[in-house]
Amino acid sequence: MILDTLDQSHRYHALSPRFEKSFAFLRKVTADTPPPGRYEIDGEDIYAFVQQHRTKPVAERVYESHRKYIDIQYMLRGREIMVWAPLASMKTVTMPFDESKDAALYALIPDGAPVEVRAGQYAIFYPDDAHIPSCAWGEPEEILKVVVKVRV
Repeated sequence: MILDTLDQSHRYHALSPRFEKSFAFLRKVTADTPPPGRYEIDGEDIYAFVQQHRTKPVAERVYESHRKYIDIQYMLRGREIMVWAPLASMKTVTMPFDESKDAALYALIPDGAPVEVRAGQYAIFYPDDAHIPSCAWGEPEEILKVVVKVRV
């Protein structure tokens, strides 16, 4: 898991041959554009979801993990807690891995690490990173974020 800002994104280009295009897309996005939806960046290798929704208390959320894609979750407006834990610590599967969704879901565990993510910051989650996005930081609030899916 990585937490950083776009002006430091060049440091991570070597971690994936697809990161440079991913961060180039994020540098073009503002809180005014584009509207929520899916955006193709490089076919099925890199695409993005612009999401606008309310955060929820962590107790109402579950961990997720992915096998085929790395998540870059970039906050455009608002702030949220993203909870991180090593995938190996997930003991209770609530949804087995679904190939079509590239996702598995897991029950909450007490020792996840809360990560505070503000507008202008992003978190990168690899397949070995279980994570809970969109958790309320204090009171629930409306957020705008971009989740870039980067094929491993």
